[in-house]
Amino acid sequence: MTDIGVRRRLGALVGAAVSGAVLPGITLEGDTADAVLGTLLAGLVIAALTQLIHIGPSEPVPAVPLLAFAAAGFVQDALIWWLLSWLGEETGLMHVSGFGTILLAALITRTSILALSLLGARRTTEDPVAD
Repeated sequence: MTDIGVRRRLGALVGAAVSGAVLPGITLEGDTADAVLGTLLAGLVIAALTQLIHIGPSEPVPAVPLLAFAAAGFVQDALIWWLLSWLGEETGLMHVSGFGTILLAALITRTSILALSLLGARRTTEDPVAD
């Protein structure tokens, strides 16, 4: 499908929003507009970096390769959230406290990226035409 990149970016934004909303170790500073800006900034950083270094299938794959993609993507997302924890302290918009929070945010983000990127995707197999 041609829109897999769009779904992957949407998955990154959803993962950042869900992580910021449900994890108590991620706090957004300021009023409502600043909290939305912090979440949007996190989602955009994750979406940009996951597009630059794409780890994941482009079509449905069997379980073993999907687990390998998920593990490599989890490491990538954990490193991105670690970067976001540093950027959040520098900008003052978002604070990510603790390594456990980084790992949980990476798990949520990778799950949403894989779920949305494979949503509606079909395996394309070409059937040989018998003459």
